[in-house]
Amino acid sequence: MAMAVAETIGSGGELVVEAGTGVGKTYAYLVPVLLSGRRALVSTATKALQDQLFSRDIPKLVEVLNLPIRVALLKGRGSYLCTYRLSQARQSHDASLRIHAHALSKIETWSQSTRTGDLSELSGLDDRSPVISLVTSNRDNCLGSPCPHFKSCHVNLARKEAMAADVVVINHHLFFADLNVRETGMAELLPSVQAVVFDEAHQLNEIGINFLGRHISTSQLLELTRDVLGAGIQLARGLVDWTLICNVLEKSIRDLRLTAQHVRAGSRLRWAEPVPDDIETADWLTAMAQLEVALHAAQAALDTVSEMAPDFVRLHERVSLQLSALAHFQAPCEEGAVRWVELGTQMRLVESPLDISRAVQTHMLNRNPSNLALDEEIHDAKLSGIDQSQSQTTSLATKSWIFTSATLGEDDQMKWFTEPCGLTAARKLRVASPFDYELMSAIYVPKGMPKPNDFAHTRTVATWVEKYARQLGGRTLVLTTTLNAMRNIGEALTAALGQSGELEVLVQGQGPKRRLMERFREGQSQGGLGCVLVASASFWEGFDVPGEALQLVVIDKLPFPPPNDPLVEARSQRLECMGKSSFSDYSLPEAAVALKQGAGRLIRSETDQGLLVVCDPRLTGMAYGRRLMASLPPMRKIDNEADFESALVQLTKTSTTNPT
Repeated sequence: MAMAVAETIGSGGELVVEAGTGVGKTYAYLVPVLLSGRRALVSTATKALQDQLFSRDIPKLVEVLNLPIRVALLKGRGSYLCTYRLSQARQSHDASLRIHAHALSKIETWSQSTRTGDLSELSGLDDRSPVISLVTSNRDNCLGSPCPHFKSCHVNLARKEAMAADVVVINHHLFFADLNVRETGMAELLPSVQAVVFDEAHQLNEIGINFLGRHISTSQLLELTRDVLGAGIQLARGLVDWTLICNVLEKSIRDLRLTAQHVRAGSRLRWAEPVPDDIETADWLTAMAQLEVALHAAQAALDTVSEMAPDFVRLHERVSLQLSALAHFQAPCEEGAVRWVELGTQMRLVESPLDISRAVQTHMLNRNPSNLALDEEIHDAKLSGIDQSQSQTTSLATKSWIFTSATLGEDDQMKWFTEPCGLTAARKLRVASPFDYELMSAIYVPKGMPKPNDFAHTRTVATWVEKYARQLGGRTLVLTTTLNAMRNIGEALTAALGQSGELEVLVQGQGPKRRLMERFREGQSQGGLGCVLVASASFWEGFDVPGEALQLVVIDKLPFPPPNDPLVEARSQRLECMGKSSFSDYSLPEAAVALKQGAGRLIRSETDQGLLVVCDPRLTGMAYGRRLMASLPPMRKIDNEADFESALVQLTKTSTTNPT
């Protein structure tokens, strides 16, 4: 893998590498990148992996290789403290801020000593805390160069460091945010480079379509309303009836959300017609019209005070952008895209491309290199408020693109990844894991499990896990395909094991993800109880528990994409129109990759041992089950309950952490 990366950096082009667990893919791409002397971006899927690369992996290699290389870490705006927003929060008279007074005080104290302003430095701050949005900026509310705190802005200081670095560690969200921003003609975020590496590349397509699409959310609109009211009362009290303007706007936003009040939270409504499914036509059209009128009223009010402060100029721009987006959603959906309404605590209107292939081909691989990323002089000019046209520079071409992950598809061509990402012509390489999976692990499908759509399935899974997690003393991860199943299984296990004090049952959502992961990794090593973790979504990947803290992974159902999801439907329909099978060419590969990701949580080091249990009889009872089984690591297969119990007893005997 390292040789292939080195050759690609030297000769240019695109390389796609699937590197199994234990290969050491991080060093396999970092060593040739560092030795090449080329400026490079390394992009990861998460901020946690970013921090690991920047703080541990790269410094270790730079020291060992004795290289004079400057490395920078660059995240999105929402990761950095905005000192202007912090000062505004302290001056606000909003009564709701009183409940955040302690957190604000803690952030204020930390702000006096931090150099980077990276909120991940601040221990004890819940990453779900609502106070974070009060002290960080985003693309909507950032004032840019007119900001009174611009010179000391942590975001701009981080970008300046990135412009001077040889290697910049970013994340996929930031990469696509930059791509999207460049589409609008606004200031770019990233430096010019000659090589880009995407680690955890399997997430690129889903992250990309989110950033390359369009959306309006009621939470975004409500935040805009609060900012207009706050700035109006603080900077232009008495000149406009800000309370009236914002009350009307807030009511129109809430009325839009109420058009779908009868729809279950978590639903996605198809939007192929002028009005989304399951919403009354008259209610929807009225609510959209009222929202448009209210936004125009806010825009007119801001017009009258725009010269008083830069805050009003930016707010006017934000209202104008929302009006433009609203007009877009009242027109027909763009060709090659799909539109839907997403419902949860908020309502989101979404229009998304079906994949990122066009964007990759047009704006990454074949575009004018000078438009790929930002040259330092152009960047400095923009930071200084100089018109870009006044700066005449030429940026270096990005010649090499490396995409890698432990899971990129079920076939040698890795079509699951390469086709939606427009990389079918890339060089492809698969590097198998060095682990002896047959010796270290086994897979079992419990006999007598109800069908996945049977009402009793979730209850049966919970009962099964209760029995064997108790025998193993915890050390069990339960991965579910739906949040509803996660909650039901979590509640059942808490009642059976948690309340009696036998085991500690952790359920995703009970606390910050980082804290849940840390507690599970501890297991009984700190004298605590054994742990069972019940989780969904993000825990299927990127959750690394080497050692004996995790020895049993239970998956409730085969992770097929939900057939009634508008994006899934649109992708399936496109394949059918092309004469392909939506099941064989889309649903099955999606399930294979997701199943492989979930199974990958079990064996993380050469000394690990464990059992994978899939509580879905389709894996052994349906013909396509063989294809799914073939996508998994080559674990030995257990055919009956007695052999499974024997394997479990063996795990219990060899465990040094189990007090029995």
